[in-house]
Amino acid sequence: MKYESLIKEAAQQEIYTYEKPMKSEIKGLYSDKVICINENIPSLTEKACILAEELGHHHTSVGNILDQSNLSNRKQEKRARNWAYEKLIPLSAIIEAHYAGITNKHDLIEFLDITPDFLESALERYQQRYGTSTTIDRFIICFEPLGVIEMFE
Repeated sequence: MKYESLIKEAAQQEIYTYEKPMKSEIKGLYSDKVICINENIPSLTEKACILAEELGHHHTSVGNILDQSNLSNRKQEKRARNWAYEKLIPLSAIIEAHYAGITNKHDLIEFLDITPDFLESALERYQQRYGTSTTIDRFIICFEPLGVIEMFE
C-alpha cells in the first residue's frame, strides 16, 4: 500500500511521521523533519496523497509558509504539490496503466491508488507544464482527453 511505503520512505530520510486528530480543514503539516497527518481522514489512499505533499514540503519548502496570502508561500505550496504529483503519478505510471489495459479515469485512480481530486489536479498541472500532450520515448501521453498513443518504430 502506498501510504505505508511513503511512511517507510520518510523514515529512511529520518523524517518522523505520525497521525493525530486535527481540525477537519487541516489535513497535514510538515515542520523540521516531522510530518503530522490528520488521523480523522477516512482512507489510506487520501492519507497517502497528503503524505506525498508533506514530503514535497520537506524537499521543496523553506520556513513557515502557513500564510497563503503571501505570494512566495503560495509558490512553495505549489512546488510541494507538484513534487507530490510527480511522486505518485509519474508519466511512466500512466504508460504502465496503458499497458495494464486501463481505459478510463476511474480505473486509473484505482490502479494508481490515489484520490479522484489528486488525479484531476495532477492532470491540470501536467497540462500547464506540457500542453495538451507530451512524448516519452515512443509514447504520446494526451492529457485531455486522457490517453496514451504508442508509436511504431
